[in-house]
Amino acid sequence: MRALIVVNPAATTTSARTRDVLIHALASDLKLDVATTEYRGHARDLARQAAEGGTHELVVALGGDGTVNEVVNGLLHHGPDPDGLPRLAVVPGGSTNVFARALGLPNDVVEATGALLDALRDGTERTVGLGLAGGTPGTPDESVPARWFTFCAGFGFDAGVIGRVEQQRERGKRSTHALYIRQVMRQFLGDPHRREGTITLKRPDEDPVEQLVLAIICNTVPWTFLGNRPIYATPRASFDTALDVLGLSKLSTSAATRYATQLLTSSPDRGPRGKHAVSLHDLTDFTLQSQAPLPFQMDGDHLGLRTSVTFTGVRRALRVIV
Repeated sequence: MRALIVVNPAATTTSARTRDVLIHALASDLKLDVATTEYRGHARDLARQAAEGGTHELVVALGGDGTVNEVVNGLLHHGPDPDGLPRLAVVPGGSTNVFARALGLPNDVVEATGALLDALRDGTERTVGLGLAGGTPGTPDESVPARWFTFCAGFGFDAGVIGRVEQQRERGKRSTHALYIRQVMRQFLGDPHRREGTITLKRPDEDPVEQLVLAIICNTVPWTFLGNRPIYATPRASFDTALDVLGLSKLSTSAATRYATQLLTSSPDRGPRGKHAVSLHDLTDFTLQSQAPLPFQMDGDHLGLRTSVTFTGVRRALRVIV
């Protein structure tokens, strides 16, 4: 099998020596071409070339969730084609690696490489659904190009946290769970919309859900990890269904404390709940609109401020080696 491995040299948890060992191990079983990313969006460009060229049967992403997201968007540049496109494989090298762990891969990069080699020899794979988000026709954001996400998107509060984390990383801070927790507190204290939400969720043939402070959109479980603890915002989300949404309409101090506690103690059977929480399952098409520009993120990548985003849940979008 001919494969392209897309390597992010800035991946948080891998060194140059570790990457060389992993590439050598994969090359023992694959006809391997190696490409190292050099700029933001390079992984997307490399994966698109592999898909359009028809020369590779497999694209391996060696990096974190951001690298995986770029590779997926490159592979699906012309739309889903599970039978015709190269398969995707992931070797986790980031700080959290939600997508890889949601697939059941080990979080350790060496163990994950061994699991990938076993899967290749056994021929095991699955076809997963993905989310697609883009500009909404008739709004100021209508020209925003559509983009795929693998495990989550967020509009409002949680995207603001990610934006703050990215600012800190640009200043040289390491991506740690402690850094995220500090930015959660700063976002909470500085968010002007947390007491009265500005987001409306609209679905075809359904009443709108109004005055949301935040909306978390999940394509699978868990939503994220805090260390080794999985956090379930939408416990019923799955790669085999469309999209799930958790919306919160109030984030006062007491409400935020309650929902934070529920998230930290969440399980595959029980997520956040209460009169200010809205949970929706298996949505194929919906739009989030805000009266004020709000932060937006996909797969942990802050994408700036938006007033409207249209989502599509696409079942059976891409084949993944697991």
